[in-house]
Amino acid sequence: MKKVIITGKAHPLLKDKLEEKGFEVVYQPDISPVELEECIHSFTGLVVTTRISVQQPLIDKAPSLEWVGRLGSGMELIDVGYAESKGIRCVSSPEGNKDAVAEHALGMLLNLMNNITAAASEVRNGLWRRDENRGSELNGKTVGIIGYGNTGSSFARLLSSFNVTVLAYDKYKSGFAEGYIKEASPEQICRYADVISFHLPLSGETTYFANDAFFNSLEQKPWILNTSRGKVLSLTSLIKAFQHHQISGAGLDVLENEKLDTYTEKEKEELQWLSSRREVIITPHIAGYTKEASYKMARVLLEKLGLF
Repeated sequence: MKKVIITGKAHPLLKDKLEEKGFEVVYQPDISPVELEECIHSFTGLVVTTRISVQQPLIDKAPSLEWVGRLGSGMELIDVGYAESKGIRCVSSPEGNKDAVAEHALGMLLNLMNNITAAASEVRNGLWRRDENRGSELNGKTVGIIGYGNTGSSFARLLSSFNVTVLAYDKYKSGFAEGYIKEASPEQICRYADVISFHLPLSGETTYFANDAFFNSLEQKPWILNTSRGKVLSLTSLIKAFQHHQISGAGLDVLENEKLDTYTEKEKEELQWLSSRREVIITPHIAGYTKEASYKMARVLLEKLGLF
């Protein structure tokens, strides 16, 4: 009997359907990389999230492995080229959580523009401040979207009822402009956008895309959103942008380093600086983590593997 190991938290649908198809399924969402290396030789299927890196050393210990399934988007932790050279199929399921990420991005944006979290915190502390919490409407604004894949395009669709102009950039896509959605260059987004939202995979090209030069080129003092990967945006550069009054606020669902117990003194200071600001919202990488997304990611993965 062929065996599959699931190394991250997954909807029960995934295990149930695999077993229906005759697989022996080992569900170990807390397995360590070392433990996985010790047992991977016996598995034909491997399901991963963001916890496990699938690189050459692990692949070399997996002679029976036929496929790797990634729950969610982003294949940066998988050496896809090497895996495929060994005849191992690699699939992901970004279609499953694109709506969840888009809704989270929109929620953070409306929260920031209307001072919702900041005002609610003040009321809990006995303050009733209306003028200080006067918000701004999204209606009529220009929204820049950098990365127009599954989540970027889903975010654009959510904005359809807000009477905005969307300027979207994707290095590898074109021909998607329609109605309120316009194709644009990064330079045009930096010049005209009142909001800039990142929806990029992490790669050599996108690492620290939002750096000092990026923030120095902004002209409209936009709100910044990042629901993609932490290293797309430099926190050091973001703090400088706040200090130089180049941005209005930031909503971050991801950080460069999400293991808070490993932080250096500099990382602690930067996170504390940002967390103390009323115009900043930081959430713990939950944008694509809804109950519905969990089911949809499992289903998409099974469909791509021909197992649903």
